[in-house]
Amino acid sequence: MADTKSDNGEKLGQTSSPSDNSDLGRPKGKDEAASAGSESSRDDGKIEIKEADNHDKLGFGFPTWKKWTILTVIFAVQVSMNFNTSVYPNVVIPLTKAFQISGQAARVGQMIFLVAYAFGSELWAPWSEDFGRWPILQLSLALVNIWQIPCALAPNYGTIVVCRFLGGLSSAGGSVTLGMVADMWEADDQQYAVAFIVLSSVGGSSIGPVIGAFIQRYLSWHWNFWIQLIFGGAVQLAHFFLVPETRATIMLDKEAKRRRKAGETNIWGPNELKEKRISMKEVLTIWKRPFEMFVREPIVLCLSLLSGFSDALIFTFLESFQPVYEQWNFGIIAIGLAFIPINIGYIIAWFSFFPFIHRHRQIRRRDPNALQPEARLYWLLWTAPLETIGLFGFAWASLGPSRNVHWIAPMIFSTLIAIANYCIYMATIDYMIASYGPYSASATGGNALARDFLAGISAMYATPFYENVVGPHKLEYPTTILACLAILVTIPIYIFYWKGPIVRERSPFAQTLASDRNKGGGGGASKGGEKAEA
Repeated sequence: MADTKSDNGEKLGQTSSPSDNSDLGRPKGKDEAASAGSESSRDDGKIEIKEADNHDKLGFGFPTWKKWTILTVIFAVQVSMNFNTSVYPNVVIPLTKAFQISGQAARVGQMIFLVAYAFGSELWAPWSEDFGRWPILQLSLALVNIWQIPCALAPNYGTIVVCRFLGGLSSAGGSVTLGMVADMWEADDQQYAVAFIVLSSVGGSSIGPVIGAFIQRYLSWHWNFWIQLIFGGAVQLAHFFLVPETRATIMLDKEAKRRRKAGETNIWGPNELKEKRISMKEVLTIWKRPFEMFVREPIVLCLSLLSGFSDALIFTFLESFQPVYEQWNFGIIAIGLAFIPINIGYIIAWFSFFPFIHRHRQIRRRDPNALQPEARLYWLLWTAPLETIGLFGFAWASLGPSRNVHWIAPMIFSTLIAIANYCIYMATIDYMIASYGPYSASATGGNALARDFLAGISAMYATPFYENVVGPHKLEYPTTILACLAILVTIPIYIFYWKGPIVRERSPFAQTLASDRNKGGGGGASKGGEKAEA
């Protein structure tokens, strides 16, 4: 399967996104399994072992406890990488004092890390496909940890900016983590695992301010980076000892070596028979596709912008919480603890998906083609408006104690925003997996690119956005503007839920998947305009 190519030229098993395994979201048909199932003899007489013949020896065959042990460590890895982005705002004020720079200049370290992270995830993707998840993630974690050291010991601010850029570029992020989900779960069983990884991504962005507040209050600015290094080093060790390789082609190579040692001298793995592990042309194709789909595919473009806007809100809140909660005389630690409701909102949203995931799995087991991809947007129809409601509520709860508003009010509304943010990320990722099948890796790559890039840009405009408004409602008006924008960016959810089949009919990527399903005996494509039942 690793050497199979689709009609549009994407090499299955070589992808380019947070979910960099092209089998993410791709159901295996009986015909395909049969064709891949027999060991094939080549012209040179060597026998190549196939995935279907060794299914129990791959990640799919791991016992449930082992899969979730691996996924828990990966959860911690993903939290660590996103923690590096969200704890930095707590060092902005100390850096302004240490290096005599403006607050806006100090925020460049936040912006440049996130923007580099957006592109770094894409750059790492091809290599984990060819060389395996384990060494690539170890290398990524090692580099990220190394760049923390010059940040902590920086003699000037320029050193911090350069090393933050290199740290972001070194972060593999979801390009490996979601790929590992595809290594261990079949397409129809991935949703629980995907939901768990999405929780780690958003959760890492909101625990940073909580921990960062204590660092800012009790330690010097150097410790902001030392704590990042300690956290990163701990998860790297956990990954080193607890997580095995999960990439199918690498595991097949190991199985072939084991069988040769046992006496089957002519058995070879897929990578062992390649003249080149991966060509530069393949790498460039893999790197290019997420950007191509982001521009050409309306589903990817609109839902990625929605997801990116939602993520940018959280990073905007990193800056807006201080002037809002200072009205109730919150100090550094109290403002940090004000982010706890956001984490609570994420956990509520995570659990809220369970009934829908369970129901969809039951339906698909009876009939794999019973549900359209749009069914995965159903819960988002109800939760997406919470973003607008939460923003309007947070805006006018910011009137403060002078209008007899209790501090719990903005916290409640921030919880609603968090619920919406998680649901938007989870549902859009899930929908792209279902819509694009073998191309879902590239589709979700555009999603991740938008989230990290827009979050990085928000670091530069968030504080001026709140500081430069004049008048009696200088805190209320900026968030109200964001609420109005939230209305606009959530409209595509409803369009794609009702008209998604029509949009997918015009997509060469989505239609390749529909054609494959039809060949496998499924119903695949649905009639345009048909409602997607949840």
